[in-house]
This record gives sequence, structure tokens and C-alpha cells, in this order.
Amino acid sequence: MARSDVAVLLTGVGKRYDIVSAFAEHAFTIAADPSPLAPAQYAADVRAAPPRIDDPDYVPFLLDLCEKHNVGAVVPLTDLDLEVLASARPQLPAFVPDAEIARDTFDKFGAHELLLRHGLPSPPTVLPPTEPASYPVMVKPRQGSGARSIHSAADRHEMEFFIQYVKEPVMIQRLMQGPEFSVDLLSDLEGRCLNAIPRTMIESRGGESIKGSVIHDEELIGLGRSVVEALGVRGPCTVQAFRDAEIGLGITDVNTRFGGAFPAPMYAALPGRTYPELIVKMARGESVEPHVGEFRHGHTFTRWYWQIELDEQMRPTGRDIVESGPRPPR
Repeated sequence: MARSDVAVLLTGVGKRYDIVSAFAEHAFTIAADPSPLAPAQYAADVRAAPPRIDDPDYVPFLLDLCEKHNVGAVVPLTDLDLEVLASARPQLPAFVPDAEIARDTFDKFGAHELLLRHGLPSPPTVLPPTEPASYPVMVKPRQGSGARSIHSAADRHEMEFFIQYVKEPVMIQRLMQGPEFSVDLLSDLEGRCLNAIPRTMIESRGGESIKGSVIHDEELIGLGRSVVEALGVRGPCTVQAFRDAEIGLGITDVNTRFGGAFPAPMYAALPGRTYPELIVKMARGESVEPHVGEFRHGHTFTRWYWQIELDEQMRPTGRDIVESGPRPPR
């Protein structure tokens, strides 16, 4: 797919160099991040430093970028501005769900209740001081991200300790016993699921999957599709679930954005059907037909880190610690 005449604006790009560079293959790309040290911005055509998300000038700043660069899609790469972008639709062509869904999924207890209202499986979950039905449990921040401040508790004593230890509102959720999976999904602007690509979670660091395998699992594909279509998700979404030996599948997280293991659905996609390509097509006003379950599977990814050198004016030098960049796999 050639580079499009319509641009894509990515917000909160942080270190997601993989996502920004993938979009830049197919469209003029603007990276918005307030930090001059956010490495992913250097994969974009244009770098922009917006105001804080809670600043009243945040949305006007993005609207100005959209008008200036003919932006057809605004795609957030963090949870932080999902509700703000949702509230600015349709002025802002944001690939996000309605504001209420963005708000409920950002609050993990709100997400639990939302899933149950739609008849979708979520592990038994309560708020303190309600006693859980059984132990062990997980003590989790209601608005946590990156696996921050999540603690397992074997009994009431440990649970009460961690409730006091974590300095923010928490919820208590059954500790799921069994393998963990994620489903990387993409929906169109009408909320139709275009594809659902499950993967195992072999190893994670800081809540981000760094090793995993793409699998073809009809139950997980169906579960992911049910979630995004029930919630009216627009754009990317990641659904995390455990397959517990006693209670079966239970959804532990719904993130209405790209997941940490973005390379997995990229490797799995059939030619012309990577999620960035499909978003660019939709940004141009093209219709994309659902192709749920059509992807490559059986491959495994393992990830590592690299870096960019900046000069005194915060411009990339083009140098690397090895002469020709990272050594290709052999």
C-alpha cells in the first residue's frame, strides 16, 4: 500500500516506535507527545509537543494539527486521553469508543461491571471492605496501567495489608489459575469487528508482553469479537483473559487502544491487512470488510530494546552504537 494522501495523528507515542514507524510506512504521520525524549516521535514525519491532557487547549491543539495536515485518523497510544478524544468526536476523527465506554474501561471495576451487564465473563470482583468469596485474590488499582501496584494475596491478612499499602483506590479480584491470553482487535467506525488475533503471554515486563505466540483459538476469537461489538469499540482494542480450570475464560482487562505486543498482530496479518494499513484506509473514507479469524498463526515473537542519540538541539544524529544499526538476526 502506497503512502496515503491523508495523515494520521498519534497521541502519547512515548516509546512505541514500532507503532509509529508502522503507520509511517503508509501515511504522513504526526506524533504528539509532550516529552522531547519520547523516542517514538522520531519515527514520525512531524513531531508536536501538545499541552497537558487536562489543559483546555489540548483538544484545540490537536484540531489545529488535523486541519494543518489533513488528518483523517487520530489514534491514541495510551489510556490517558481516550475519554478526552471521545468527547471531542466528531470534530476530531478519533478512533476511540464513546466517552462512557472509554471512562468505564479506564476504571477496571467499571470495566468489570460493564462486562457483566453485557453478559461477558469477568472474574469475581469486589471493592473493599466487601469480603471476596474465596482466596487467593489480586489487589489491583482501579485505574492502574503497566501492571503497576498489582499484588497477589493468599488470605485476608495479606489482602488487608496490600489494600493499605497501595496508595490509591483498589479492587479485589479472584486470582485466575491458568494460562493468560490477549486478543488484539480492530473495529471499524461503525463498531464492526474487522479482525481478532489471539496470542499467548509467555512473558511480560511492566505490563507489556515481550514474548508470546499467535494462536488460532476460536473461543478467544469469539470472545474478543463479542467484547468490541457489545461495547461499540472503534479502532484498536486489546482484551486480556485467563482460562481458569474451574470457571473457564475470565476477562481481566479491556484496553481500547493498541496493546503492548503490537508486533504480534503485525506479523500475523495477511498482506494488505495490517491494522495500520486498515486504519489508513478507513481514514481515507474507504470501507473495510470484516475478515475475523483470517491471519497467520503459530509464530512466536521475542522483543528487545534499542535507542536513539540526540544532539544538543535534541535532533537525531543518525549515529548508532554499531556502525550499521542493530545486527540482523542470523
